[in-house]
Amino acid sequence: MSSSNLASEILSHLQSKGLNPNPTWVTNFLSSQRPSVPLQALKQTAQIRLTHADITTSLQRSSKSVFPADIHNASVRERKVVGPIVVQVLDIEDIGRSKWSQLEALEAEERGETTKGREIIRVVPGEATESDNQAPVQSNGPHKLTLQDAQGTSVYGMEIVNVEGVGMSMNIGSKLVLKDVVVARGVLLLEPRCVVVLGGKIEELHKVWKEKRKETLKLGAQQIPPTSGPR
Repeated sequence: MSSSNLASEILSHLQSKGLNPNPTWVTNFLSSQRPSVPLQALKQTAQIRLTHADITTSLQRSSKSVFPADIHNASVRERKVVGPIVVQVLDIEDIGRSKWSQLEALEAEERGETTKGREIIRVVPGEATESDNQAPVQSNGPHKLTLQDAQGTSVYGMEIVNVEGVGMSMNIGSKLVLKDVVVARGVLLLEPRCVVVLGGKIEELHKVWKEKRKETLKLGAQQIPPTSGPR
């Protein structure tokens, strides 16, 4: 297969997933691959690489693939942005649980403790327990996300209906495709009908976010003291 046909096949596959890379990205990707790699494997590798890349440098931009210039205008009560628009997650908050409870869960995890019902189990490194395969306690949300488009514009997104794949376990840099999303006073209203989670990760951003998360939760928890019970 000629290089031009190969590039066309890769581009067609990525576009079918809602991803439209710029020509430079496609050229650089193909130049890093061995000629003997099967086409299907190349398509999957290209998709993984692209979802792990910064969309502000890897994707093409058009008026339909980025947020409108006045997206933050809070005077616009409600409108619909057609898209599709690919965005990457810069931050995510669980607003269904208090910051105190999230901080306590994070510190328990750091101590090697997991919760099973009301029982706290200490996990010793290298020692298997029946709780090893249990996922950490998760909230059903809703979640508040900071989403960035290919142009570098960041917008808040609020989960109004649970979206599969959206949660505190997702990576910073994860890619989402938004289509026919409602924007209310500058905030994206996220629900399954308008969001497709592609996954991915930006390693550097995720590392920084994870390192700062405990400090962020502490600051937020200190601003709103826990309510005391009845006396």
